[in-house]
Amino acid sequence: MFLTISTSGDARNPATDLGFLLHKHPDRTQAFATSHGTAHVFYPEATPERCTAALLLEVDPVALVRRGKGKGKGRGGAPDAALAQYVNDRPYAASSLLAVALSAVFSSALRGVCNARPERAARPLPLRVEVPALPASGGAGLVRALFEPLGWTVTATPVPLDVRFPAWGDSRYVQLVLDVPDGRLTLGEALRHLYVLLPVLDDAKHYWVSPDEVDKLLRAGDGWLADHPERELITSRYLARRRSLTREATERLELVRLADADDTDVEELDNAVAEDESDTFDTEERPVPLALRRREAILAALTAAGAAHVLDLGCGQGQLVQALLKDARFTEIVGLDVSVRALTVAARRLRLDRMGERLAERVTLLQGSLAYTDKRLKGYDAAVLSEVIEHLDVERLPALEYAVFGSARPRTVLVTTPNVEYNVRWETLPAGHVRHGDHRFEWTREEFRAWARAVAERHAYDVEFVPVGDDDPEVGPPTQMAVFTQAAREEVRAA
Repeated sequence: MFLTISTSGDARNPATDLGFLLHKHPDRTQAFATSHGTAHVFYPEATPERCTAALLLEVDPVALVRRGKGKGKGRGGAPDAALAQYVNDRPYAASSLLAVALSAVFSSALRGVCNARPERAARPLPLRVEVPALPASGGAGLVRALFEPLGWTVTATPVPLDVRFPAWGDSRYVQLVLDVPDGRLTLGEALRHLYVLLPVLDDAKHYWVSPDEVDKLLRAGDGWLADHPERELITSRYLARRRSLTREATERLELVRLADADDTDVEELDNAVAEDESDTFDTEERPVPLALRRREAILAALTAAGAAHVLDLGCGQGQLVQALLKDARFTEIVGLDVSVRALTVAARRLRLDRMGERLAERVTLLQGSLAYTDKRLKGYDAAVLSEVIEHLDVERLPALEYAVFGSARPRTVLVTTPNVEYNVRWETLPAGHVRHGDHRFEWTREEFRAWARAVAERHAYDVEFVPVGDDDPEVGPPTQMAVFTQAAREEVRAA
């Protein structure tokens, strides 16, 4: 099996940075043992103008049979013959085995992690991917249907059964070339597309599909699979048509799709922030905007907790991330949001492409959803969900609760949300309306405290409540904040 990834560059941004992003040096040939054979990584070309990394997977058919994973597919269920277990396309045609090798050899790049060049890992690149032999159950048309919605320019050339006998027609294999010359995808996004879609096109998985494959699919499909027009086909084939797993994945992807409501228009996001920051009374001296007071309250709570490694979950356009960066006490800041467009705005706001190296080492922007667990979120001192929970349907809150409090388990969690009782003080807000069109609910103080106390009880946290903004004696503050602290604090931060 063979696959190449190429990019172009210039003197300022050399193409050889691909070596940093893949964590594989262009001047060396490296070999890695996988469960299905040996994977080799080498660079056919490596210049500042163009760099190509090649992945060659040597599959041992005999070893696959001995492991019980290389038996002939035998369409219809019958064995093709004993010899078919040893003589087949496994060593040559890209399949789920190559996807596994991609994940094993380029694991950091797949996650979009590059400590040496973090700004390059987060920046889209001009990319070209070539796969000489790809099984395509569904033909070249399906290849285009899978990759084109993701921004790729697709060239899928059918491979004839025998060039000497054109009348025999085409085989089920295609020669695939994928291009994004204008740099619409990051390397991590490109690798995740390949990781999911290679086995989908082969329509076979050559290893046991266990329930944790759902988590793998959702992690790799984060940011693109939920809205993909071929989502059902991708999900079913990736999970080897196991109905229970396919149903679970479909339900969780639908939750992700609903959570992405804020990704419809950047201008709408800008307007929402502007409206939020202008929510003040008309007085002789204009008071501090509520959004600014909320950030100040969050910063004060994080400082009091002694947090240095902070997650901003639902970071939006990065206002809080920007404020955290200004304080050197916060040495690691991770902003996570489900919206690709919001993260693009955040990167522009933070000027990540022009940020100094020392400052850039402190901040990371990740795409992800709180609808399911994410190993990347473990081991942090504190997590902030600022004006996040009200954008979710109430029935989806248990998933968020487990992802944050049950799985990630930061020492401190801050949750802010509007106090619906205070809405009567907004003269411009019609009675019975929520503060923003995407709010699925707004809670009273008692409702918020009941939810927060139940969460704390279930996950061994203590919780305190802090008013944000002027605390009206009748209706309370405009924003309410819950400060969760682990009842039994971890003494050593997870690596």
